[in-house]
Amino acid sequence: MTTKQHPNGVQTRPATREDQPRVFALIEQLTGESPNSSWVEVYNSHLRRERGAVIIAENDQEILGVATVSYNLTVRFGGEYCELEELIVDESARGLNLGRILVQRTIDDARERGCAEIGLYLVPSTEGNRGFYEKLGFENIGTEMRQGLLSDES
Repeated sequence: MTTKQHPNGVQTRPATREDQPRVFALIEQLTGESPNSSWVEVYNSHLRRERGAVIIAENDQEILGVATVSYNLTVRFGGEYCELEELIVDESARGLNLGRILVQRTIDDARERGCAEIGLYLVPSTEGNRGFYEKLGFENIGTEMRQGLLSDES
């Protein structure tokens, strides 16, 4: 993955170890949760592109947004598919099309990696983004069901 230039003086690139504090601050802005050692482990794995990646959107001054993806193997595709996990644009940078730029970058990177498909989950708090993703070529496929496996007691 390389650095790519976009309109409005924005560029996207793979995250580095030095980006970690800002990336974690953006994720904390999205989730309201504080970083912990598990975040560090996953971030470092994503830097190695083992099962995921972190993409940065920035201008000359600062990191303005981040997208994280996971790469999963599935028999039905005979290989990998990509899942957009987090898409965060700093409140100060809204209106610069950074969400679109970051999503398109993840699509392009997944295609280059040979992924058969890219997907994402909408939850009640992000359901209002459905039209945004449809404009980028995503289709509504089924519904999601989950079961929590981590307890607060562990």
